[in-house]
Amino acid sequence: MALNIEDYGLIGDCHTGALVGNDGSIDWLCMPRFDSPSMFGALLGDEDNGRWLLAPTGAIESTSREYLEDTFILVTTWRTKSGVVEVTDFMPTDNHRADSAAIPWMRQAPEAGGNAVIAVAGPDAVVIRGPKLEAKDEAHTATFTVAKGETVDIVMTWYPSHREPPKASDFSAELERTTKWWRDWAEACKTPELYAAEVHRSLLVLRALTHEETGGIVAAATTSLPEEFGGSRNWDYRYVWLRDASLTLYVLIGHGFASEAQDWRGWLLRAIAGDPNDVQIMYGLSGERRLTEWEVPSLPGYRDSAPVRVGNGAFVQYQGDMFGEVMIALSKARESGVPETPLSWSLQRALLQFVEDNWRRPDNGIWEIRGPKRHFTHSRAMLWAAFDRGIKAVREHGLDGPDDRWQNLRDELHDEIESKGWDPVLGSYTQIYGSGTVDASLLQLTQIGYLDASDPRMVGTVAAIEKTLLRDGLLLRYLTDSGVDGLPGDEHPFLACSFWLVEQYARSGRTDDAIALMDRLVSFTNDLGLLSEEYDVAGQRQVGNTPQALSHLALVRAADAIDDALHPAAQPAGAR
Repeated sequence: MALNIEDYGLIGDCHTGALVGNDGSIDWLCMPRFDSPSMFGALLGDEDNGRWLLAPTGAIESTSREYLEDTFILVTTWRTKSGVVEVTDFMPTDNHRADSAAIPWMRQAPEAGGNAVIAVAGPDAVVIRGPKLEAKDEAHTATFTVAKGETVDIVMTWYPSHREPPKASDFSAELERTTKWWRDWAEACKTPELYAAEVHRSLLVLRALTHEETGGIVAAATTSLPEEFGGSRNWDYRYVWLRDASLTLYVLIGHGFASEAQDWRGWLLRAIAGDPNDVQIMYGLSGERRLTEWEVPSLPGYRDSAPVRVGNGAFVQYQGDMFGEVMIALSKARESGVPETPLSWSLQRALLQFVEDNWRRPDNGIWEIRGPKRHFTHSRAMLWAAFDRGIKAVREHGLDGPDDRWQNLRDELHDEIESKGWDPVLGSYTQIYGSGTVDASLLQLTQIGYLDASDPRMVGTVAAIEKTLLRDGLLLRYLTDSGVDGLPGDEHPFLACSFWLVEQYARSGRTDDAIALMDRLVSFTNDLGLLSEEYDVAGQRQVGNTPQALSHLALVRAADAIDDALHPAAQPAGAR
Protein backbone atom coordinates (compact mmCIF):
# COMPACT_ATOMS: atom_id res chain seq x y z
CA MET A 1 0.00 0.00 0.00
CA ALA A 2 1.21 3.51 -0.80
CA LEU A 3 2.46 5.67 2.08
CA ASN A 4 0.77 8.80 3.36
CA ILE A 5 1.28 11.58 0.83
CA GLU A 6 3.42 13.59 3.27
CA ASP A 7 5.79 10.63 3.61
CA TYR A 8 7.11 11.21 0.07
CA GLY A 9 9.92 13.49 -1.00
CA LEU A 10 10.55 14.82 -4.49
CA ILE A 11 13.76 14.41 -6.44
CA GLY A 12 13.91 15.89 -9.92
CA ASP A 13 15.97 17.15 -12.83
CA CYS A 14 13.62 19.87 -14.15
CA HIS A 15 12.38 17.44 -16.79
CA THR A 16 10.52 15.01 -14.56
CA GLY A 17 10.36 14.05 -10.90
CA ALA A 18 10.33 10.97 -8.69
CA LEU A 19 8.56 10.54 -5.36
CA VAL A 20 10.73 8.76 -2.81
CA GLY A 21 9.06 7.39 0.31
CA ASN A 22 10.62 7.58 3.76
CA ASP A 23 10.78 3.79 3.50
CA GLY A 24 13.31 4.10 0.65
CA SER A 25 10.90 3.23 -2.15
CA ILE A 26 10.56 5.24 -5.36
CA ASP A 27 6.82 4.81 -5.91
CA TRP A 28 6.31 7.36 -8.71
CA LEU A 29 8.42 8.23 -11.73
CA CYS A 30 7.39 9.26 -15.24
CA MET A 31 9.82 9.41 -18.18
CA PRO A 32 10.94 11.50 -19.99
CA ARG A 33 8.71 14.24 -18.62
CA PHE A 34 6.26 14.87 -15.82
CA ASP A 35 3.38 14.10 -18.19
CA SER A 36 4.84 10.90 -19.68
CA PRO A 37 3.66 7.38 -18.77
CA SER A 38 4.72 6.13 -15.35
CA MET A 39 7.66 3.81 -14.99
CA PHE A 40 7.09 3.27 -11.27
CA GLY A 41 3.39 3.45 -10.34
CA ALA A 42 3.12 1.96 -6.84
CA LEU A 43 1.83 5.33 -5.63
CA LEU A 44 -1.43 4.57 -7.43
CA GLY A 45 -1.60 0.93 -6.44
CA ASP A 46 0.96 -1.30 -4.79
CA GLU A 47 4.44 -2.70 -5.43
CA ASP A 48 3.12 -4.81 -8.30
CA ASN A 49 2.57 -1.54 -10.16
CA GLY A 50 6.29 -0.85 -10.07
CA ARG A 51 8.73 0.55 -7.55
CA TRP A 52 12.45 0.77 -6.78
CA LEU A 53 13.23 0.07 -3.13
CA LEU A 54 16.55 0.65 -1.37
CA ALA A 55 16.43 0.14 2.40
CA PRO A 56 18.04 -1.76 5.31
CA THR A 57 17.02 -5.40 5.63
CA GLY A 58 16.87 -5.45 9.43
CA ALA A 59 14.68 -3.67 11.94
CA ILE A 60 14.91 0.11 11.62
CA GLU A 61 15.26 2.03 14.87
CA SER A 62 14.91 5.53 13.39
CA THR A 63 14.71 7.35 10.07
CA SER A 64 15.57 10.95 9.22
CA ARG A 65 15.95 12.76 5.95
CA GLU A 66 16.74 16.17 4.51
CA TYR A 67 17.67 17.88 1.28
CA LEU A 68 21.21 19.06 0.79
CA GLU A 69 20.96 22.81 1.24
CA ASP A 70 19.45 24.64 -1.76
CA THR A 71 18.97 21.42 -3.78
CA PHE A 72 16.61 18.53 -4.50
CA ILE A 73 19.27 16.00 -3.51
CA LEU A 74 17.63 13.85 -0.83
CA VAL A 75 19.68 12.33 1.98
CA THR A 76 17.98 9.65 4.10
CA THR A 77 19.63 8.26 7.24
CA TRP A 78 18.55 4.98 8.83
CA ARG A 79 19.67 3.70 12.21
CA THR A 80 19.59 -0.05 12.79
CA LYS A 81 21.04 -2.33 15.45
CA SER A 82 23.98 -3.09 13.21
CA GLY A 83 24.84 0.48 12.28
CA VAL A 84 23.89 3.68 10.51
CA VAL A 85 23.45 3.96 6.74
CA GLU A 86 23.01 7.08 4.65
CA VAL A 87 21.38 6.99 1.21
CA THR A 88 21.62 9.87 -1.26
CA ASP A 89 18.94 10.02 -3.98
CA PHE A 90 19.13 12.48 -6.85
CA MET A 91 18.49 12.93 -10.54
CA PRO A 92 21.34 14.52 -12.56
CA THR A 93 20.09 17.79 -14.00
CA ASP A 94 21.17 17.38 -17.63
CA ASN A 95 20.13 13.81 -18.41
CA HIS A 96 17.37 13.03 -20.90
CA ARG A 97 14.60 10.56 -20.22
CA ALA A 98 11.93 8.68 -22.14
CA ASP A 99 8.79 6.62 -21.71
CA SER A 100 8.53 3.22 -20.09
CA ALA A 101 5.01 2.01 -19.40
CA ALA A 102 4.97 -1.76 -19.71
CA ILE A 103 6.33 -4.76 -17.83
CA PRO A 104 9.83 -4.94 -19.29
CA TRP A 105 11.94 -7.82 -20.46
CA MET A 106 14.94 -7.95 -18.13
CA ARG A 107 18.29 -9.67 -18.56
CA GLN A 108 21.70 -9.76 -16.98
CA ALA A 109 24.16 -7.73 -19.09
CA PRO A 110 27.74 -8.41 -17.99
CA GLU A 111 28.97 -6.80 -21.22
CA ALA A 112 27.68 -3.43 -19.92
CA GLY A 113 29.82 -3.67 -16.76
CA GLY A 114 29.03 -3.05 -13.12
CA ASN A 115 26.72 -6.04 -12.57
CA ALA A 116 24.43 -4.45 -15.14
CA VAL A 117 20.83 -5.49 -15.61
CA ILE A 118 18.96 -4.22 -18.66
CA ALA A 119 15.18 -3.77 -18.81
CA VAL A 120 13.54 -3.25 -22.20
CA ALA A 121 9.96 -2.24 -23.02
CA GLY A 122 9.25 -1.21 -26.60
CA PRO A 123 11.36 1.80 -27.59
CA ASP A 124 12.71 2.35 -24.10
CA ALA A 125 15.36 0.67 -22.00
CA VAL A 126 17.09 1.23 -18.69
CA VAL A 127 20.33 -0.16 -17.40
CA ILE A 128 20.82 -0.60 -13.65
CA ARG A 129 24.33 -0.88 -12.27
CA GLY A 130 25.31 -1.66 -8.69
CA PRO A 131 25.11 -4.78 -6.49
CA LYS A 132 24.26 -7.90 -8.49
CA LEU A 133 20.49 -8.26 -8.94
CA GLU A 134 18.82 -11.66 -9.10
CA ALA A 135 15.40 -12.46 -10.57
CA LYS A 136 12.65 -13.39 -8.12
CA ASP A 137 9.14 -13.75 -9.54
CA GLU A 138 8.52 -10.46 -11.38
CA ALA A 139 11.13 -8.53 -9.38
CA HIS A 140 14.90 -8.26 -9.26
CA THR A 141 16.48 -8.01 -5.82
CA ALA A 142 19.88 -7.84 -4.14
CA THR A 143 21.05 -7.92 -0.53
CA PHE A 144 24.46 -6.47 0.23
CA THR A 145 26.51 -5.27 3.19
CA VAL A 146 28.00 -1.79 3.47
CA ALA A 147 31.06 -1.52 5.69
CA LYS A 148 31.97 1.48 7.81
CA GLY A 149 33.08 4.33 5.55
CA GLU A 150 32.16 2.46 2.37
CA THR A 151 30.05 3.92 -0.44
CA VAL A 152 28.01 1.80 -2.84
CA ASP A 153 26.73 3.43 -6.03
CA ILE A 154 23.46 2.25 -7.62
CA VAL A 155 22.55 3.98 -10.86
CA MET A 156 19.64 3.62 -13.28
CA THR A 157 20.02 5.19 -16.72
CA TRP A 158 17.49 5.40 -19.54
CA TYR A 159 18.43 4.99 -23.19
CA PRO A 160 16.64 4.21 -26.50
CA SER A 161 16.26 0.44 -26.68
CA HIS A 162 17.60 0.24 -30.23
CA ARG A 163 20.97 1.59 -29.09
CA GLU A 164 23.74 0.12 -27.00
CA PRO A 165 23.53 0.89 -23.27
CA PRO A 166 25.46 4.02 -22.27
CA LYS A 167 28.70 3.76 -20.35
CA ALA A 168 28.57 4.03 -16.59
CA SER A 169 28.61 7.59 -15.30
CA ASP A 170 30.86 9.00 -12.59
CA PHE A 171 28.51 9.16 -9.61
CA SER A 172 30.64 11.58 -7.57
CA ALA A 173 31.07 13.96 -10.49
CA GLU A 174 27.34 13.88 -11.25
CA LEU A 175 26.50 14.60 -7.62
CA GLU A 176 28.93 17.50 -7.48
CA ARG A 177 27.68 19.01 -10.73
CA THR A 178 24.00 18.63 -9.78
CA THR A 179 24.60 20.21 -6.37
CA LYS A 180 26.27 23.18 -8.03
CA TRP A 181 23.45 23.52 -10.56
CA TRP A 182 20.77 23.85 -7.88
CA ARG A 183 22.84 26.13 -5.67
CA ASP A 184 23.75 28.45 -8.54
CA TRP A 185 20.03 28.90 -9.20
CA ALA A 186 19.16 29.40 -5.53
CA GLU A 187 21.79 32.13 -5.08
CA ALA A 188 19.46 34.77 -6.50
CA CYS A 189 16.63 33.91 -4.11
CA LYS A 190 15.26 36.76 -1.99
CA THR A 191 13.19 35.84 1.07
CA PRO A 192 11.26 37.79 3.73
CA GLU A 193 12.40 37.89 7.32
CA LEU A 194 9.70 35.60 8.67
CA TYR A 195 9.16 32.17 7.08
CA ALA A 196 12.41 32.49 5.15
CA ALA A 197 13.05 28.73 5.09
CA GLU A 198 9.52 27.91 3.94
CA VAL A 199 9.63 30.54 1.20
CA HIS A 200 13.06 29.41 0.06
CA ARG A 201 12.00 25.79 -0.27
CA SER A 202 8.75 26.80 -1.97
CA LEU A 203 10.64 28.76 -4.62
CA LEU A 204 12.85 25.72 -5.19
CA VAL A 205 9.71 23.60 -5.61
CA LEU A 206 8.43 26.01 -8.25
CA ARG A 207 11.76 25.72 -10.08
CA ALA A 208 11.66 21.93 -9.83
CA LEU A 209 8.23 21.94 -11.49
CA THR A 210 9.51 24.09 -14.38
CA HIS A 211 10.65 22.15 -17.44
CA GLU A 212 14.23 23.13 -18.19
CA GLU A 213 14.01 22.93 -21.98
CA THR A 214 10.54 24.28 -22.75
CA GLY A 215 9.90 26.68 -19.85
CA GLY A 216 6.51 25.07 -19.14
CA ILE A 217 5.48 24.96 -15.47
CA VAL A 218 3.40 21.98 -14.34
CA ALA A 219 0.73 22.30 -11.66
CA ALA A 220 2.02 19.22 -9.78
CA ALA A 221 4.22 16.18 -10.28
CA THR A 222 1.43 13.61 -9.96
CA THR A 223 -1.91 12.48 -11.27
CA SER A 224 -4.99 11.18 -9.47
CA LEU A 225 -3.98 11.68 -5.85
CA PRO A 226 -7.50 12.12 -4.47
CA GLU A 227 -9.28 15.16 -3.09
CA GLU A 228 -11.31 12.71 -1.00
CA PHE A 229 -9.84 9.36 0.03
CA GLY A 230 -11.76 6.60 -1.66
CA GLY A 231 -13.56 9.11 -3.87
CA SER A 232 -13.55 9.89 -7.59
CA ARG A 233 -12.30 13.50 -7.56
CA ASN A 234 -8.94 12.42 -8.94
CA TRP A 235 -7.36 14.59 -11.64
CA ASP A 236 -4.16 14.74 -13.68
CA TYR A 237 -2.16 17.85 -12.77
CA ARG A 238 0.99 17.15 -14.79
CA TYR A 239 0.27 19.89 -17.33
CA VAL A 240 0.76 23.61 -17.76
CA TRP A 241 -2.25 25.65 -16.71
CA LEU A 242 -1.92 29.24 -17.90
CA ARG A 243 -3.37 30.30 -14.54
CA ASP A 244 -0.96 28.37 -12.31
CA ALA A 245 2.04 29.09 -14.51
CA SER A 246 1.22 32.83 -14.54
CA LEU A 247 0.89 32.93 -10.76
CA THR A 248 4.15 30.98 -10.41
CA LEU A 249 5.92 33.40 -12.70
CA TYR A 250 4.60 36.33 -10.67
CA VAL A 251 6.17 35.13 -7.43
CA LEU A 252 9.43 34.03 -9.07
CA ILE A 253 9.89 37.49 -10.56
CA GLY A 254 9.21 39.07 -7.17
CA HIS A 255 11.99 37.04 -5.57
CA GLY A 256 14.90 37.61 -7.89
CA PHE A 257 14.16 35.37 -10.87
CA ALA A 258 13.20 37.74 -13.67
CA SER A 259 15.04 35.64 -16.27
CA GLU A 260 12.37 32.93 -15.86
CA ALA A 261 9.87 35.42 -17.28
CA GLN A 262 11.54 35.39 -20.67
CA ASP A 263 11.59 31.58 -20.80
CA TRP A 264 7.93 31.31 -19.87
CA ARG A 265 6.92 34.10 -22.23
CA GLY A 266 8.67 32.19 -25.01
CA TRP A 267 6.74 29.07 -24.02
CA LEU A 268 3.50 31.05 -24.10
CA LEU A 269 4.22 32.46 -27.54
CA ARG A 270 4.78 28.96 -28.91
CA ALA A 271 1.85 27.35 -27.10
CA ILE A 272 -0.85 29.77 -28.20
CA ALA A 273 0.64 30.64 -31.60
CA GLY A 274 -2.02 31.08 -34.23
CA ASP A 275 -5.61 32.18 -33.81
CA PRO A 276 -6.35 33.61 -30.31
CA ASN A 277 -9.79 32.02 -30.65
CA ASP A 278 -8.04 28.67 -30.21
CA VAL A 279 -6.35 29.59 -26.91
CA GLN A 280 -6.69 26.89 -24.22
CA ILE A 281 -6.58 27.04 -20.44
CA MET A 282 -3.84 24.39 -20.33
CA TYR A 283 -1.26 22.65 -22.50
CA GLY A 284 1.35 19.94 -22.41
CA LEU A 285 4.88 20.82 -21.40
CA SER A 286 5.88 21.61 -24.97
CA GLY A 287 2.57 23.26 -25.81
CA GLU A 288 0.68 20.11 -26.81
CA ARG A 289 -3.01 20.91 -27.20
CA ARG A 290 -4.81 17.57 -27.13
CA LEU A 291 -4.89 16.36 -23.53
CA THR A 292 -7.71 13.85 -23.90
CA GLU A 293 -8.76 12.43 -20.54
CA TRP A 294 -8.95 8.66 -20.11
CA GLU A 295 -9.01 6.19 -17.24
CA VAL A 296 -6.31 3.62 -16.45
CA PRO A 297 -7.95 0.33 -15.43
CA SER A 298 -4.63 -1.33 -14.57
CA LEU A 299 -4.05 1.07 -11.66
CA PRO A 300 -6.46 0.69 -8.71
CA GLY A 301 -5.78 4.21 -7.46
CA TYR A 302 -4.19 5.69 -4.35
CA ARG A 303 -5.68 3.61 -1.52
CA ASP A 304 -8.51 2.56 -3.83
CA SER A 305 -9.38 6.10 -4.90
CA ALA A 306 -10.55 5.40 -8.43
CA PRO A 307 -10.48 6.09 -11.26
CA VAL A 308 -6.88 6.93 -12.11
CA ARG A 309 -6.94 9.50 -14.89
CA VAL A 310 -4.44 10.45 -17.56
CA GLY A 311 -5.07 13.66 -19.45
CA ASN A 312 -7.49 16.32 -18.31
CA GLY A 313 -10.83 17.02 -19.95
CA ALA A 314 -10.73 20.61 -18.70
CA PHE A 315 -8.46 21.49 -21.63
CA VAL A 316 -11.60 22.14 -23.72
CA GLN A 317 -13.14 24.50 -21.16
CA TYR A 318 -13.40 28.26 -21.44
CA GLN A 319 -12.09 30.03 -18.34
CA GLY A 320 -12.15 33.79 -18.59
CA ASP A 321 -9.99 34.30 -15.52
CA MET A 322 -6.84 33.04 -17.25
CA PHE A 323 -6.60 36.16 -19.42
CA GLY A 324 -6.29 38.34 -16.35
CA GLU A 325 -3.72 36.07 -14.76
CA VAL A 326 -1.57 35.99 -17.90
CA MET A 327 -1.74 39.76 -18.36
CA ILE A 328 -0.90 40.34 -14.67
CA ALA A 329 2.17 38.10 -14.88
CA LEU A 330 3.41 39.73 -18.08
CA SER A 331 2.80 43.15 -16.56
CA LYS A 332 4.89 42.12 -13.56
CA ALA A 333 7.67 41.03 -15.90
CA ARG A 334 7.53 44.37 -17.69
CA GLU A 335 7.67 46.29 -14.40
CA SER A 336 10.67 44.20 -13.34
CA GLY A 337 12.67 45.29 -16.36
CA VAL A 338 12.06 42.39 -18.71
CA PRO A 339 11.96 44.12 -22.12
CA GLU A 340 9.02 43.69 -24.41
CA THR A 341 9.59 42.41 -27.90
CA PRO A 342 7.35 43.10 -30.90
CA LEU A 343 6.12 39.51 -30.66
CA SER A 344 5.45 39.57 -26.92
CA TRP A 345 3.36 42.73 -27.02
CA SER A 346 1.57 41.52 -30.13
CA LEU A 347 0.63 38.43 -28.18
CA GLN A 348 -0.87 40.53 -25.41
CA ARG A 349 -2.73 42.69 -27.92
CA ALA A 350 -4.16 39.54 -29.48
CA LEU A 351 -5.27 38.22 -26.10
CA LEU A 352 -6.94 41.51 -25.28
CA GLN A 353 -8.69 41.50 -28.65
CA PHE A 354 -10.06 38.07 -27.82
CA VAL A 355 -11.27 39.39 -24.46
CA GLU A 356 -12.91 42.36 -26.21
CA ASP A 357 -14.81 39.96 -28.44
CA ASN A 358 -15.74 37.45 -25.73
CA TRP A 359 -15.95 39.19 -22.36
CA ARG A 360 -19.71 38.74 -22.09
CA ARG A 361 -19.48 34.93 -22.33
CA PRO A 362 -20.13 32.79 -19.23
CA ASP A 363 -17.35 30.37 -18.35
CA ASN A 364 -16.38 27.33 -16.24
CA GLY A 365 -14.58 29.38 -13.59
CA ILE A 366 -11.24 29.04 -11.85
CA TRP A 367 -12.16 25.65 -10.34
CA GLU A 368 -13.03 24.12 -13.74
CA ILE A 369 -16.64 23.43 -12.86
CA ARG A 370 -17.84 20.54 -15.02
CA GLY A 371 -21.35 21.85 -15.36
CA PRO A 372 -23.18 24.64 -17.19
CA LYS A 373 -21.17 27.79 -17.89
CA ARG A 374 -22.01 30.68 -15.59
CA HIS A 375 -20.96 34.22 -14.82
CA PHE A 376 -18.44 33.70 -12.01
CA THR A 377 -17.64 36.93 -10.22
CA HIS A 378 -13.97 35.98 -9.93
CA SER A 379 -13.72 35.43 -13.67
CA ARG A 380 -15.38 38.77 -14.37
CA ALA A 381 -12.90 40.54 -12.08
CA MET A 382 -9.99 38.83 -13.82
CA LEU A 383 -11.26 40.09 -17.18
CA TRP A 384 -11.36 43.54 -15.58
CA ALA A 385 -7.71 43.01 -14.63
CA ALA A 386 -6.77 42.03 -18.18
CA PHE A 387 -8.04 45.36 -19.52
CA ASP A 388 -6.46 47.20 -16.57
CA ARG A 389 -2.98 45.82 -17.32
CA GLY A 390 -3.39 46.60 -21.00
CA ILE A 391 -4.23 50.22 -20.16
CA LYS A 392 -1.17 50.50 -17.89
CA ALA A 393 1.07 49.05 -20.60
CA VAL A 394 0.06 51.87 -22.92
CA ARG A 395 -0.06 54.74 -20.44
CA GLU A 396 2.88 53.85 -18.20
CA HIS A 397 5.20 51.98 -20.58
CA GLY A 398 4.58 53.67 -23.90
CA LEU A 399 3.26 50.65 -25.78
CA ASP A 400 0.67 51.04 -28.51
CA GLY A 401 -2.96 50.09 -28.04
CA PRO A 402 -6.56 51.37 -27.82
CA ASP A 403 -6.33 52.32 -24.16
CA ASP A 404 -9.47 54.50 -24.22
CA ARG A 405 -11.54 51.60 -25.57
CA TRP A 406 -10.05 49.24 -23.01
CA GLN A 407 -10.85 51.74 -20.27
CA ASN A 408 -14.48 51.89 -21.34
CA LEU A 409 -14.69 48.09 -21.28
CA ARG A 410 -12.92 47.91 -17.92
CA ASP A 411 -15.36 50.42 -16.46
CA GLU A 412 -18.33 48.57 -17.93
CA LEU A 413 -17.11 45.35 -16.34
CA HIS A 414 -16.65 47.10 -13.02
CA ASP A 415 -20.20 48.44 -13.08
CA GLU A 416 -21.53 44.99 -13.99
CA ILE A 417 -19.62 43.30 -11.15
CA GLU A 418 -20.87 45.86 -8.64
CA SER A 419 -24.49 45.48 -9.75
CA LYS A 420 -24.64 41.72 -10.35
CA GLY A 421 -21.76 40.25 -8.37
CA TRP A 422 -22.51 42.07 -5.10
CA ASP A 423 -25.26 40.78 -2.83
CA PRO A 424 -26.42 43.53 -0.42
CA VAL A 425 -28.36 41.05 1.72
CA LEU A 426 -25.36 38.76 2.08
CA GLY A 427 -23.08 41.79 2.40
CA SER A 428 -20.60 40.08 0.12
CA TYR A 429 -19.54 39.47 -3.44
CA THR A 430 -20.90 36.15 -4.67
CA GLN A 431 -19.48 33.09 -6.36
CA ILE A 432 -21.84 33.44 -9.34
CA TYR A 433 -24.03 36.37 -10.27
CA GLY A 434 -27.20 36.10 -8.19
CA SER A 435 -26.15 32.87 -6.45
CA GLY A 436 -26.16 34.07 -2.85
CA THR A 437 -23.11 31.85 -2.20
CA VAL A 438 -19.43 32.68 -1.80
CA ASP A 439 -16.18 31.27 -3.17
CA ALA A 440 -12.65 31.48 -1.77
CA SER A 441 -11.42 32.80 -5.12
CA LEU A 442 -13.08 36.12 -4.22
CA LEU A 443 -10.07 36.71 -1.95
CA GLN A 444 -8.11 37.43 -5.12
CA LEU A 445 -10.08 40.61 -5.77
CA THR A 446 -7.62 42.52 -3.62
CA GLN A 447 -4.60 40.71 -5.04
CA ILE A 448 -5.35 42.00 -8.53
CA GLY A 449 -6.07 45.57 -7.41
CA TYR A 450 -9.80 45.47 -8.01
CA LEU A 451 -10.36 46.96 -4.55
CA ASP A 452 -8.39 47.57 -1.38
CA ALA A 453 -8.13 44.85 1.26
CA SER A 454 -9.69 47.19 3.83
CA ASP A 455 -12.60 48.24 1.63
CA PRO A 456 -15.90 47.60 3.49
CA ARG A 457 -17.13 45.41 0.64
CA MET A 458 -14.04 43.23 0.90
CA VAL A 459 -14.36 43.09 4.68
CA GLY A 460 -17.95 41.92 4.25
CA THR A 461 -16.90 39.33 1.71
CA VAL A 462 -14.22 37.98 4.05
CA ALA A 463 -16.79 37.71 6.85
CA ALA A 464 -19.13 35.73 4.58
CA ILE A 465 -16.26 33.47 3.47
CA GLU A 466 -15.24 32.84 7.08
CA LYS A 467 -18.80 32.03 8.07
CA THR A 468 -19.49 29.71 5.14
CA LEU A 469 -16.25 28.10 4.01
CA LEU A 470 -14.11 27.64 7.11
CA ARG A 471 -13.79 23.98 8.08
CA ASP A 472 -11.68 23.25 11.14
CA GLY A 473 -10.11 26.68 10.70
CA LEU A 474 -9.12 26.16 7.04
CA LEU A 475 -10.87 27.27 3.86
CA LEU A 476 -12.79 25.17 1.39
CA ARG A 477 -12.80 26.43 -2.20
CA TYR A 478 -16.59 26.43 -2.28
CA LEU A 479 -19.44 24.30 -0.95
CA THR A 480 -19.44 21.08 -2.93
CA ASP A 481 -22.95 20.23 -1.67
CA SER A 482 -24.34 23.29 -3.44
CA GLY A 483 -24.47 21.25 -6.63
CA VAL A 484 -22.50 23.80 -8.60
CA ASP A 485 -19.86 21.31 -9.80
CA GLY A 486 -22.15 18.37 -10.50
CA LEU A 487 -19.67 15.88 -9.03
CA PRO A 488 -20.23 13.26 -6.32
CA GLY A 489 -18.40 13.36 -3.02
CA ASP A 490 -16.63 16.07 -1.06
CA GLU A 491 -13.16 17.52 -0.72
CA HIS A 492 -10.90 18.79 2.03
CA PRO A 493 -9.79 22.39 2.74
CA PHE A 494 -7.72 23.80 -0.10
CA LEU A 495 -4.34 25.02 1.11
CA ALA A 496 -3.89 27.82 -1.43
CA CYS A 497 -7.20 29.35 -0.36
CA SER A 498 -6.13 29.41 3.28
CA PHE A 499 -2.87 31.13 2.28
CA TRP A 500 -4.98 33.68 0.36
CA LEU A 501 -6.84 34.32 3.61
CA VAL A 502 -3.50 34.93 5.36
CA GLU A 503 -2.65 37.47 2.67
CA GLN A 504 -6.02 39.17 3.05
CA TYR A 505 -5.65 39.34 6.84
CA ALA A 506 -2.18 40.84 6.57
CA ARG A 507 -3.17 43.48 4.01
CA SER A 508 -6.29 44.53 5.92
CA GLY A 509 -4.59 45.14 9.27
CA ARG A 510 -5.34 41.75 10.87
CA THR A 511 -1.65 40.91 11.24
CA ASP A 512 -2.03 38.76 14.35
CA ASP A 513 -4.69 36.66 12.62
CA ALA A 514 -2.44 36.38 9.57
CA ILE A 515 0.53 35.13 11.58
CA ALA A 516 -1.59 32.69 13.61
CA LEU A 517 -3.06 31.11 10.48
CA MET A 518 0.28 31.16 8.67
CA ASP A 519 1.99 29.35 11.56
CA ARG A 520 -0.65 26.66 11.39
CA LEU A 521 -0.42 26.30 7.63
CA VAL A 522 3.36 25.97 7.46
CA SER A 523 3.11 23.26 10.12
CA PHE A 524 1.37 21.14 7.48
CA THR A 525 4.50 20.96 5.31
CA ASN A 526 6.20 17.60 5.56
CA ASP A 527 9.68 17.12 6.96
CA LEU A 528 11.11 18.26 3.62
CA GLY A 529 9.00 21.41 3.35
CA LEU A 530 6.59 20.05 0.71
CA LEU A 531 2.85 20.69 0.41
CA SER A 532 0.14 18.91 -1.52
CA GLU A 533 -3.13 20.42 -2.70
CA GLU A 534 -5.38 20.00 0.37
CA TYR A 535 -5.23 19.01 4.03
CA ASP A 536 -7.30 16.57 6.07
CA VAL A 537 -7.44 18.19 9.51
CA ALA A 538 -9.11 15.26 11.27
CA GLY A 539 -6.66 12.75 9.79
CA GLN A 540 -3.72 15.15 10.08
CA ARG A 541 -2.48 14.28 6.61
CA GLN A 542 -1.94 15.84 3.22
CA VAL A 543 -4.47 15.29 0.43
CA GLY A 544 -4.33 15.65 -3.35
CA ASN A 545 -1.62 15.96 -5.97
CA THR A 546 1.87 16.80 -4.77
CA PRO A 547 3.96 18.86 -4.61
CA GLN A 548 1.39 21.45 -5.62
CA ALA A 549 2.64 24.63 -7.30
CA LEU A 550 -0.45 26.62 -6.30
CA SER A 551 0.01 25.77 -2.60
CA HIS A 552 3.66 26.76 -2.64
CA LEU A 553 3.23 30.00 -4.59
CA ALA A 554 0.35 31.00 -2.30
CA LEU A 555 2.63 30.34 0.70
CA VAL A 556 5.18 32.73 -0.78
CA ARG A 557 2.56 35.43 -1.36
CA ALA A 558 1.24 35.04 2.19
CA ALA A 559 4.73 35.39 3.66
CA ASP A 560 5.30 38.50 1.54
CA ALA A 561 2.07 40.05 2.75
CA ILE A 562 3.02 39.49 6.40
CA ASP A 563 6.45 40.96 5.72
CA ASP A 564 4.83 44.03 4.13
CA ALA A 565 2.55 44.44 7.14
CA LEU A 566 5.46 44.23 9.59
CA HIS A 567 7.73 46.51 7.55
CA PRO A 568 5.42 48.98 5.78
CA ALA A 569 8.11 51.61 5.28
CA ALA A 570 10.49 49.17 3.60
CA GLN A 571 7.91 47.62 1.28
CA PRO A 572 4.63 49.33 0.35
CA ALA A 573 1.63 47.05 0.84
CA GLY A 574 0.68 45.26 -2.34
CA ALA A 575 3.94 46.14 -4.12
CA ARG A 576 4.81 42.49 -4.56
